[in-house]
Amino acid sequence: MDTTSTIRLEPHEIAFLRGGPRAAVTVAVLTLHLRGAVGPGRPATMRTTGALNDPEQAVPALTKAVHSALYRTAGMGQLLERQGVRSALTEVRRGLRAAGLLRAFPPGPTWTARRTLRSLRARDPLPESRTGLTNDELLLAVALYGDQALTSLVPRFARAAGLVGRAGTTELELRPGWGATGGSGDGGGCGMA
Repeated sequence: MDTTSTIRLEPHEIAFLRGGPRAAVTVAVLTLHLRGAVGPGRPATMRTTGALNDPEQAVPALTKAVHSALYRTAGMGQLLERQGVRSALTEVRRGLRAAGLLRAFPPGPTWTARRTLRSLRARDPLPESRTGLTNDELLLAVALYGDQALTSLVPRFARAAGLVGRAGTTELELRPGWGATGGSGDGGGCGMA
């Protein structure tokens, strides 16, 4: 069965399954950047640069929470600790658990989620350049390939905002206990806060 035809995931949800809360927030930040609502601040920080009020485009709750949380310039670590972002991540986590894509114990993606990610990667390989990509295709590439996509497709913003380099990474395997980052609030425990 092709799981991608039965499971519809937003880019931030795909990123969460691949790389945890930080990866999901990275996709939300990039979504805002592509809409002109977030830009780099001081080195390795982000700030709002515009409003998020385009009624034609639906905005996921996590993206709205990230925009609201950037009322003050912040680096990724600070952003992940802000209450609105923590609450939105809890809701993303709950939704993925309810869909059977995320385990509470041991924390991490289920077999179905891993199979879905493999299928998506097979269908959508990492683009060689940003030329000709729509914003949706760019977000999907970052959701599926993390730092590799950020550094090849949006390198200036990714470095300036602290999404890659010394200031950060979206790569799950480089960070122990990815579920511990991004706050708690759903009683999941076991590192899947």
